[in-house]
Amino acid sequence: MKTAYMKAPLYLGLVLACSICGFGRDRADDNTHDDQPVAVVSGEPIYKRDLAATTATQMLQVHRQQYKIESQALDELIRQKLVEDEAKKQGISSDKLYEKEVDSKINDPSDAEVEGYYLAVKSQVNQPFEDVRAQLRKVVKALKTEQARQEYADSLRAKAEVEVLLEPPKVEVGYDPTRVRGNPAAPVTIVEFSDFQCPYCKKVTATLNDLLAKYQGRVKLGYRDFPMRQLHPHAEIAAEAGRCAEEQGKFWEYHDALFADQTKLDEAGLEATAQKLGLDEKSFQSCLASGKFKAQVEQDVQDGSKAGVSGTPGFFINGVFVNGSQPQGEFEKVINRELAAAGSMRSTRASR
Repeated sequence: MKTAYMKAPLYLGLVLACSICGFGRDRADDNTHDDQPVAVVSGEPIYKRDLAATTATQMLQVHRQQYKIESQALDELIRQKLVEDEAKKQGISSDKLYEKEVDSKINDPSDAEVEGYYLAVKSQVNQPFEDVRAQLRKVVKALKTEQARQEYADSLRAKAEVEVLLEPPKVEVGYDPTRVRGNPAAPVTIVEFSDFQCPYCKKVTATLNDLLAKYQGRVKLGYRDFPMRQLHPHAEIAAEAGRCAEEQGKFWEYHDALFADQTKLDEAGLEATAQKLGLDEKSFQSCLASGKFKAQVEQDVQDGSKAGVSGTPGFFINGVFVNGSQPQGEFEKVINRELAAAGSMRSTRASR
C-alpha cells in the first residue's frame, strides 16, 4: 500500500494560499504582529503566532465567509454596471431600461402563486389569507420582477467581457496518488472528502463523473475518507474496506460498487462486494479484520477537519472549498476560473 501523499507536507499542512493575503492585510505587517506578545503568564509571553494552531480553522471559515459576502456584492455591482452601460447605449436611464426590457413583460401573479406564497410565509403573516391577498399579490409580483431583473442583467454579462479579479481563499490539501481518477498531470485537482454511507456523496458521484468527462485530461479527482461515524455506523469500516481494495489495485471499482448499493456496507456486504469484483478473498478479509488502515482513515479525517470540512461531501478544487452536493455549474465556475488561471500562467512563462 502506497501512503505517500502529493504536495508536501505529507498530508495537509494547512497552508493558506496567497489569495487569503488579499483580504486587506499585508503579510510583512502580519509577521511583525506575530512577534508581539498578546499575553504574559507567570512571566512567559504568549505570542500572536501561538494562536495560529488553535484558530487556523476558525479563521479560514471567516475568510470564506468574507469572500462569499464580497463575491455576492461584486456580482451585484457588475450587474449594475452592465445595466448602466446598456442604458447609455440606448440613450435612456437604467430605470427606463428595466421598465422596457423587464417590468413590462412581467404578468400579474396567478391566484395559485399568491396562495402558494401565503402558505410559505403563513407562520410569519399570522393573518387570514383573504385579509392579505391584495398585499401579497404585490409582494409576489415585486419578487418576480426582481428575479427577472437579475436574470436580465446576467444575460448582459453573458455577452460582455467581464474579468473577475477577486480570488477565493485557498487551502493546500494533499491527496493520495493511488486513489486518483483522471489524468494525473491535469492542471485542476478536485480533492473529495467523502463517506461511503452518505446519501449526498452518492448523489454527487454522477456530477463528478460528468465533470471528468467534460474536462477530460484537464481535471482529476482525488478521493479521501471522511466517515461521519456518529451518523453512519458503517462508514468507518467501509472506508477501511476501500483501502483494502486499493491494496489489490481495485479502489475505484470498489468505490463505484459501494455507492451503487449503500445497503451492503456491513462486514458481510463488504466482503461480498470484494468477492464479486474478483478480489483475493482471504487477503481482503485479513486486511479488513486487522484494522491496518484505521490510522490512515483517521489522518484523512483530521486533515479534512483542519481544512474546514465538517460534513460530507466536501471538495477542494485547486484548494478552493466547495461544500456539499452542489449543482454541476457550481463546480464548473471554479474549474473554469482555475483553468483560465493555469492558461494565463503558461502564457506568462512562455513570453519570458
